[in-house]
Amino acid sequence: MAEPIDILFINPGDREQIYQDLGDEFCGIEPPVFAGLFATYVRQKGASAAIYDTPAMLVPAAEAARVAVEEYAPRLVVIPVYGFQPSASTQNMGSAGKIAQLIKEVRPDLPILMTGTHPAALPKRTMQDEMVDFVCDGEGPVTIWKTFEALKAGGRGFDTIPSLWWRDEDGGIHAPSAHEALISDLDGEMPGIAWDLLPMDRYRAHNWHCFSHIDRRKPYASMHTSLGCPFHCSFCCINAPFGKPSYRLWSPEVVVSEIDFLVERYGVYNIKFVDEMFVLNKRHVAGICDLLTKRDYKVNIWAYGRVDTMHDELLDKLKAGGVNWICLGIESASDYVRDGAEKVFTNQDVTDTVRRIQAAGIYIIGNYVFGLPDDSMERMQQTLDLAQELNCEFANFYSAMAYPGSKLYDMAVEQGLKLPREWHHFSQHGYETLPLANRFVSAADILGFRDQAWMTYFTEPKYLSMVRDKFGQDVVDHIGRMTQVPLKRKILGQ
Repeated sequence: MAEPIDILFINPGDREQIYQDLGDEFCGIEPPVFAGLFATYVRQKGASAAIYDTPAMLVPAAEAARVAVEEYAPRLVVIPVYGFQPSASTQNMGSAGKIAQLIKEVRPDLPILMTGTHPAALPKRTMQDEMVDFVCDGEGPVTIWKTFEALKAGGRGFDTIPSLWWRDEDGGIHAPSAHEALISDLDGEMPGIAWDLLPMDRYRAHNWHCFSHIDRRKPYASMHTSLGCPFHCSFCCINAPFGKPSYRLWSPEVVVSEIDFLVERYGVYNIKFVDEMFVLNKRHVAGICDLLTKRDYKVNIWAYGRVDTMHDELLDKLKAGGVNWICLGIESASDYVRDGAEKVFTNQDVTDTVRRIQAAGIYIIGNYVFGLPDDSMERMQQTLDLAQELNCEFANFYSAMAYPGSKLYDMAVEQGLKLPREWHHFSQHGYETLPLANRFVSAADILGFRDQAWMTYFTEPKYLSMVRDKFGQDVVDHIGRMTQVPLKRKILGQ
């Protein structure tokens, strides 16, 4: 038996189930940032911690459960369920639930706590459906630590722990009496990720992130510079663990110190800022970029921005600091549809912002969503037309999904709309994906349009010519291989 670990964090996920064959070459493999942050928090409190990253290790749930029991012998297992796209937590619930079930079959006495975006959105259902003892419906670290302390004290005091749903000896489910307070001193209490607990040689940047060096996608790291988002987009669920829209920052000094460590210890060059909205607070962004500009190393960073937050005075600083890509939430070409998603700007605003960013030497990945409420075939075509007109260096095309924790999910439940039968059916690239239908278009119409739009965009000669001019023929060939990987879709009869 291994030397017992106090708290084992297991990152769930099944890359093949979620991405189909795109997972082999084209998708990124990201470190589990929340597991890493939570491990840092409990270590600072005095607990020993370990992380097992299931998708990075390319193992099935059964192997993750075996390793948890036999190699770590933890006193508490924590399964943080998050996605590598801000809203994509739910698609990992199938893997998370299976891991918990298999652990319980071998060690029914081993306490398991589930946390993350989906469990926070649906805590009672998670307790009912999954073989877990606890669910955290808040941010996580404080609840995890207090639960561990209660277990050490003989299993007493669960009813006093904020944000903790718990099961008594008779199987009864109890809700928390208070919500977990958000950590205000991120620098002091959770100063970065426990990188030494992660298999750093296994992480790989997204293909487009490395278009300027397509054969250098490793080593790779992703990290937060802030937590939460102050906006209320109807299709997004990222604020579910925080209880409300919120926005807290690590200091630029702590952020850049962590980048220093990644560069010096692991040779990291490619970095993702996971923040739901990095380009928002001007002082924060400028502080990080100014410090990075003074370094004697170069990094390749991508981060999220909004059309209405890309201020001119920041663009040169972003580029000088190594931010080479901005992921821009454009969503739709229809003002009517965007208003429903609480994004109020015009197509001219979108075009002007894209051109300003590109003029600063920064590449853009445009995010588009088909099938939002009030979307129609005509409006979806307008969105594709806008995407092709903008001709960004890369694009993500999504189908509208009613993710638990989002306003769309609440609306779908209230109206009795058809939702995916299994949690992994929320995966955008999965075989059994089921988008949310609306009064104008069916789920099949939305998904079929999305898949054809994706193919149209990435096989368009104008786009490929631009890519060749900016990145070379090797990247054009890479994109060609990507378009040869079919996504099978059950709803489309494939």
